[in-house]
Amino acid sequence: MVRIPERFASIIVDDEWLVRAELQRMLRQFPEIEVVGEAENVAQAVQLVKEKRPDVIFLDIQMPGETGFDLLEKIDVQAKVIFITAYDQYALRAFEVNALDYLLKPVTPERLAKAIQRLRTRQPGAASPRAGLNYDDVIYLLVSGSPRFVKIANIKCILAAGNYSYLVYGDRRPELVPKTLSQWEEILPKSHFVRVHRSAIVNFEYVRDIKKGKNYNYQLFLQGLEKPLTLSRRYATRLKKHLLW
Repeated sequence: MVRIPERFASIIVDDEWLVRAELQRMLRQFPEIEVVGEAENVAQAVQLVKEKRPDVIFLDIQMPGETGFDLLEKIDVQAKVIFITAYDQYALRAFEVNALDYLLKPVTPERLAKAIQRLRTRQPGAASPRAGLNYDDVIYLLVSGSPRFVKIANIKCILAAGNYSYLVYGDRRPELVPKTLSQWEEILPKSHFVRVHRSAIVNFEYVRDIKKGKNYNYQLFLQGLEKPLTLSRRYATRLKKHLLW
């Protein structure tokens, strides 16, 4: 008995129609991939995702106006995402969660076949962030239960929450992410991020003031945070290396 392979409803999002047509042609070689729609911009893609509820999104990162990153901010991402980019700097070292893989343009049949194989086995092929991040990197991770892109430079601080942590970035309220503070310490750039307490890591770019507190501790005031963080004596010398105080 011949086994019928699992089929994945897929959409292609790219502003170049030639790229979409070529990818459509190449995907016909894979019976498990069913292309159910195309979009040339983010607005079309949002509607297409709502209508088709795809299993896989082949997503161009760099598009005029809004990027592929913007699309993922606008939708509830349930699909696996295979990024397409002409720029190697967007082949981020920080892909996590639903980012299955990335393809560099021009997409080759061999590289596409590897991405489809990873889809079949559900094994992510994008690089791990454990090698460490740069300050201008973007990390793609699970935030409050939803995949999201976060710019490292926008992270103000990270607060411990057992096997999780609270991420404080941009103008958002603290949001839960499935990473411990120790895991964050391994990957965050030490040029900007310092552990100031056993329960907190801060981006010293956002430190606005430091005041003496009780028991030889200090109060650390960060931009945009109402309440100060505690800076313990144990970690004070680390911060002194970055700040003149």
